[in-house]
Amino acid sequence: MVYGNYPELINIPNQDDKADYLKDIVNDYLLKDILAFENIRNSDKILNLLRLIAFQIGGEVSYQELGTQLSMSKNTVERYLDLLSKVYVIYKVGGFSRNLRKEITKSSKWYFYDNGLRNVIIANLNPVNQRNDIGQLWENYVISERI
Repeated sequence: MVYGNYPELINIPNQDDKADYLKDIVNDYLLKDILAFENIRNSDKILNLLRLIAFQIGGEVSYQELGTQLSMSKNTVERYLDLLSKVYVIYKVGGFSRNLRKEITKSSKWYFYDNGLRNVIIANLNPVNQRNDIGQLWENYVISERI
């Protein structure tokens, strides 16, 4: 629940080393490879976007609200989220409504493929019994396992 499900983490006995491993993944993979691949100049914006998504797990996400908080356009937010979903960092669960016309416009929810990455991004690797977001961790874990 805290460190995620990357296979290499099983072989790392120390929790500090596990945290360092996850931080390396975020710094090397997210901030260098993805940003360089897509020629994104401002890595802080994409990292802050991930933080906002991490705190909103289980809640509907408004692209306009995210754009306002990050001082960027709604289209840029959508482009960044699309990029992050293509590289398997986060994924979208579309809104559900019995009325199919409303379902198209309903807000989506975003989840992380791995709880460990989420926890490193929000800088919270505390044990489960010391956390106030245990419900979000469980929801993200169950949905990611289902995916």
